[in-house]
Amino acid sequence: MRKVKVKRKTAETDISIDLNLDGDGKYNVNTSIPFLDHMLSLFAMHGFFDLAVTAKGDTDVDYHHLMEDVGITLGDAINKALGEKSGIRRYGSALIPMDESLAEVVIDLSGRPFLVYRVKPHRGSVRDLEVSLFEDFFRALANHAMMNLHIITRHGRDLHHIFEAVFKAFGRSLSPAVRIDKKRRGVPSTKGRL
Repeated sequence: MRKVKVKRKTAETDISIDLNLDGDGKYNVNTSIPFLDHMLSLFAMHGFFDLAVTAKGDTDVDYHHLMEDVGITLGDAINKALGEKSGIRRYGSALIPMDESLAEVVIDLSGRPFLVYRVKPHRGSVRDLEVSLFEDFFRALANHAMMNLHIITRHGRDLHHIFEAVFKAFGRSLSPAVRIDKKRRGVPSTKGRL
């Protein structure tokens, strides 16, 4: 079973994540940032990952530390759950609409972290959450999951819809990338490792 529990505690945040890559899409998320909870729940359900997140931090200062550290911890969990990546499909992509919004996410679990982030608008808030923090979240996640991650919104108007499409597409693209291919022996690379 590719199931892990990862904890991260700093002077600013305290985070615990349970992740099962071979789950059924069950989730229990409490980060103290309601919109982030909603987005992570969508990721888990649409990717068929079992995900439990408990996180708290210095949100009286702002949301930056908690958003970034949740990204770090989720990235660590994905990387740890993948182990040596033997037999995985490696690549995944999804193009997902949410009403007027359309988001595309493409993933390579290459072991070489990189983020391409073309989400517009770059600024604005959903309730009191500045959406520019999602770029920090995904950069931290990509770096710690050791994944090449491209997130592109083709169009959209409503910020809620834009990020709902992004997180659904993220779950839908990660799901096939982590899936075990029964035809594959070892890692999917001519180098012999990822």
